[in-house]
Amino acid sequence: MESFNNRSLFDRGFDAILFDMDGTLVDSTVAVERTWKRWAEKHGLDLESILKASHGMRTIETVRRFAPPDIDPEKEAGELEASEIADVDGIVAVPGAQELLKSLPTDRWAIVTSASRELAARRLSAASLWVPEVIVTANDVSAGKPNPEGYEKAAAYLGVSCKNCLIIEDAHAGIKAAENAGASVLVVTATHRTPITTFYVSIRNFQEIRSTLDQTGQIVLTTIAHDGGIA
Repeated sequence: MESFNNRSLFDRGFDAILFDMDGTLVDSTVAVERTWKRWAEKHGLDLESILKASHGMRTIETVRRFAPPDIDPEKEAGELEASEIADVDGIVAVPGAQELLKSLPTDRWAIVTSASRELAARRLSAASLWVPEVIVTANDVSAGKPNPEGYEKAAAYLGVSCKNCLIIEDAHAGIKAAENAGASVLVVTATHRTPITTFYVSIRNFQEIRSTLDQTGQIVLTTIAHDGGIA
């Protein structure tokens, strides 16, 4: 695994930035936990195990892993998604996300999410964010994270190579997908209750960085000094 130190990550330019959504741009923790809590109680399952395994994964993959054998995973995942779409109370943007996105050219960033297209639109709207020109959702891939398919598709839609992209993630599955895509990685820890073990540079939220374009038109990130700084 390649490790990026602060200097190498912040002293180079990128053709595009690819963002995860939940836990990265959007703090949907309270809504996610409510949905999985109801499902766990319905089937007598351990909530903490589900929450730990589901982070960064498509709903159908979590259902297949934990559902009792007599359950239809596709039907159950559909019901869970309907519940998630209906419940966006408490969803907010990660601090600084709106400002960072506004600073980026619209054709130079994308979202790659394990949520469905409808759910992604609902959560982005609830967080006062917007659906970008390029968004790759659970509906658009044959395999979810850690498979790199979603990130590779987003980069292709933007007309760039993943190797020249920065991927911003918060979950192990997404970080692995970014690695598999050959991209540079920045980790956001805004929604983490416990520290994440990672070789990559991490920030608490987007108030710690800003973006500019260099003379060649590439996106360059710089850090903003805060107590605790960049990990």
